[in-house]
Amino acid sequence: MAINRRTLQLGERVRVLVVDDSVVIRRLVTHALEQDPLIQVVGTASNGVLGLYRIPHLDPDVVILDIEMPDMDGMETLRCIRRDHPSLRVVMFSTLTERGAAITLEALTLGADDYVAKSSNEGSIAGSMSKLKEELIPKIKQFFRFPGQTPTTNGTIHSTPAIGTKIISSTRGIKTRPKVVVIGISTGGPTALGTILPKVPASFPLPILIVQHMPPVFTRLLAERLNASCELHVEEASQGSKVEPGKILIAPGDFHMKLASEEARVRISLDQSAQQNFCRPAVDVLFRSAGEVYGGAVLAVVLTGMGQDGLRGVEVLKAQGASVLAQDEASSVVWGMPGAVANAGFADRVVPLDEVVPEMLRISGGRNE
Repeated sequence: MAINRRTLQLGERVRVLVVDDSVVIRRLVTHALEQDPLIQVVGTASNGVLGLYRIPHLDPDVVILDIEMPDMDGMETLRCIRRDHPSLRVVMFSTLTERGAAITLEALTLGADDYVAKSSNEGSIAGSMSKLKEELIPKIKQFFRFPGQTPTTNGTIHSTPAIGTKIISSTRGIKTRPKVVVIGISTGGPTALGTILPKVPASFPLPILIVQHMPPVFTRLLAERLNASCELHVEEASQGSKVEPGKILIAPGDFHMKLASEEARVRISLDQSAQQNFCRPAVDVLFRSAGEVYGGAVLAVVLTGMGQDGLRGVEVLKAQGASVLAQDEASSVVWGMPGAVANAGFADRVVPLDEVVPEMLRISGGRNE
């Protein structure tokens, strides 16, 4: 669900309500967030019932919502928030377990805007505080525009010129059909992928490779969920996976996904080299690798997400003659990644989410020509 980013007025702070049954977690999150001058924790609640009661009184912009709580858990609370407060941003606070990942993916399909995984053992209060500040603060700030400033991927802010959605050029002049589709996506990704990938027909002539910013376990479960609803086979990529038509491969959490050409076949190569753009997997890594193997015969698609991961990779691909699609701002949960590509002038088309698959089909030589 796309919700337009609200522009904060000069001196205004993002108002946050923390809903978690652990008093230790509530205090830790509150202390971590209030160290940022642009965020104000306006209240806390120990369960969903109290959280829902306090929303109209405290008027928060964002709710940090635990999943497992007594009386009313996070999932039921989320359903009520989406029904009664549709514009309120919700960030789920989940565990890095298989159960936590599965419930988080379900929460994202029900309308949660993003999530942060609880770290089990940071070794110290200071370590936990640092981890929270590093991960949670950027997740909150991504939903807002600050006066004359915009958040970056690491939670800092910088000045930026005004931006606007536009068509940069036409794809009608493409000389070479693409041989692969590469997709980069982050915040809002599971819902967006769940919307568009089931619309890709079984006859689609190209392999599809996806980098979705997610930790381990989450990516495997996401692939399994998508596979159940798609005509193409969807799986989490592994070392040596074949890149071939009829298959959608999703980069595994904590691994960069690259391509390697072997005896006229293309296979997946995974590694845990340094993060890029604060991410692993990183979209830039996949995009650059696709250019090394396929040259300009690539269709790059950049969808909703925080930050600018994918921008440098698109720049390389564009110089080789690749085709580039970017999602528009109105249909994006966060117009960071696609906005960066559009405003740099690298997108051939900037389109709503529901036009992404028709464009993929047209450019690839599938149906909808």
